[in-house]
Amino acid sequence: MSESAKGIAAMIVACAMWGLSPLFYAQLSHVPAGEVLAHRTLWSLLLFIVILIFQRRLAALPRAIGTGRRFGIILLASTMIAVNWGLFIWSVQVGRVTETSLGYYIFPLVAVLFGMVFFGERLKGAQMLAVGLASCAVVVLTIGLGAAPWIALILAVTFAFYGVLKKRLDTGPVVSVAAEVLVLAPVALLWLAYTWPASDAWLTPRSLIFLVLSGPMTAGPLMLFSYATRRASMATVGLVQYLNPTLQFFCAVVVFAEPFTRWHAIAFPLIWVALAVYSVSTLRTASKAKRDAAVPG
Repeated sequence: MSESAKGIAAMIVACAMWGLSPLFYAQLSHVPAGEVLAHRTLWSLLLFIVILIFQRRLAALPRAIGTGRRFGIILLASTMIAVNWGLFIWSVQVGRVTETSLGYYIFPLVAVLFGMVFFGERLKGAQMLAVGLASCAVVVLTIGLGAAPWIALILAVTFAFYGVLKKRLDTGPVVSVAAEVLVLAPVALLWLAYTWPASDAWLTPRSLIFLVLSGPMTAGPLMLFSYATRRASMATVGLVQYLNPTLQFFCAVVVFAEPFTRWHAIAFPLIWVALAVYSVSTLRTASKAKRDAAVPG
């Protein structure tokens, strides 16, 4: 198998784990979302430390937060990812997985807007059309449902802003996420200490097993994603990423039987068309860049 094929396979597994994660967190629906998030943070940190020790890179962890600037960026990034993780877990528990899938469908288009705002990137015609279609989908849901799809919007915005912050770090993905959960760990410990008397009702061996597994559920896809991005083209990685919200959508509508109204039936096709337009534009740009790079001089 070629290196590119290995990267694509790793990306598919990572996105499948992300996309099917609602099935995992549904097993913890009886545990308060804040406590699930705290356990996810702590078990992820433990696993990342073991990985870094195995890779002989543990010394990189304190360096990742060794300056005021780095610590500030890590602190902001950890806040964004904590909001994202916590809201996702809560959404699964209250039966709002359809909105989480919408959020991760919208995310690439929000990232395009953030690229324009924070990095001065220029939007091409196809990208502007894609963003416009996504905006129409949000307006349709807002009017049809009588409220903005705030879960989807918060998930997309926090993850896009998280991406902006990560671009300002010169640290690898495993070390940077380990640093983020390290910053969150004291808050997680305080939260568990504060809620401990009320946790007896759900504290069972089965619950503990799933809470411990939340560490690998967090670290596994991240490492596979890092492996994939080093071996497959970014255009391919971007397209495969749509597997994540697609599987979330499948879990919501087919497995959890969440309501899918006529307004959803209008909005989701708009999002899918927007992503198709965006993806075609991205592939054409990547193909042109490849051709230009192949031309001598």
